[in-house]
Amino acid sequence: MSTAHPHAHRSNDASPDEAIKPPSAYNNFHLDEAIATGNTGMCMCQGEFESMKALNAVLPTIAPYVYAWGKYLHEEAYFMIADFREVGEQPPDPVQFTTRLAELHKNSHSPTGKFGFHTTTCHGTITQATNLWEESWAELYKKQLQHMFDMDIEKHGHWPEFERLIDITLNKVIPRLLNPLQSEGRSIKPCLLHGDCWDENTATDMETGEPFIFDAGSFYGHNEYEVGNWRAPRHLLSSKVYMKNYNRNFEVSEPEDDWNGRNLLYSLRFNVGAAILIPGCNQREAVYEDMKELIKTYCREDWIDFEKSTMVSDRVMVAGGDQDGPEDGEEEEEEEEEEEIDVHMK
Repeated sequence: MSTAHPHAHRSNDASPDEAIKPPSAYNNFHLDEAIATGNTGMCMCQGEFESMKALNAVLPTIAPYVYAWGKYLHEEAYFMIADFREVGEQPPDPVQFTTRLAELHKNSHSPTGKFGFHTTTCHGTITQATNLWEESWAELYKKQLQHMFDMDIEKHGHWPEFERLIDITLNKVIPRLLNPLQSEGRSIKPCLLHGDCWDENTATDMETGEPFIFDAGSFYGHNEYEVGNWRAPRHLLSSKVYMKNYNRNFEVSEPEDDWNGRNLLYSLRFNVGAAILIPGCNQREAVYEDMKELIKTYCREDWIDFEKSTMVSDRVMVAGGDQDGPEDGEEEEEEEEEEEIDVHMK
């Protein structure tokens, strides 16, 4: 539902980012308002509105109820209005939270029977490749991860070794780990996912005591993708008690032996997002190391080829350095001697 907003009539010289008080209490509800600007703001508001609406359709109260999203009349700014829920403990109790999350995954049904979503959703301010439908989970995840890597390279620049690992990961690791989920008689259902389920997007409702989720960027995917975000030690949800309790409520997919590899593969998507969103963090380097680990474990021949090419590249660099080294060294020595002469003259 898109609508005009009562604040849309503010003067043109008013900032769309100004603090706006939530509307007064409406019956037993308090409303909260989110504001974002530009094309990204439109995707964020529409994507979260559609995500929260879908989540509540499956499991009422698991997310704040949303009323509307829309555009201001006189500014390139967008809004979404939802119920206000007071945030308590973050993350919530592991037993209650994982039970509820697994219930969401189990009870959801893709409207097309495929993986994807009917609109673009966001991870923070980053658009996700969700507005498509695929019968193959491996194919959808490949497109999503490729989209994230493209944005990372656009922001941080080219890194040949990193891009070589990306190519192997997309074209070799993903088929190796994800195709078996839907082959040899095995299948997985497209589950409705929160899409960015980490500490700050989960909480205990102060009024009801129930766990709930918010700031969603949903789509229908493999349920294990949701907990890929829990692998990173920077998250409190990385505590083993959350993963163990989730797996008690939703059995690990077959082949079970590939679970750890799939979990590491899914974590790449969130860590690349962190690298894009957080200036100065080391997540790009962490993703580089994680891709090396995946390739070494599941694509041995490609790993050997990568190591060989890296060694050749290193030798070329060393040879180039040796070629210039003596001259550089002589120049440095001459500069040092000149500095010593200047000092003595003074």
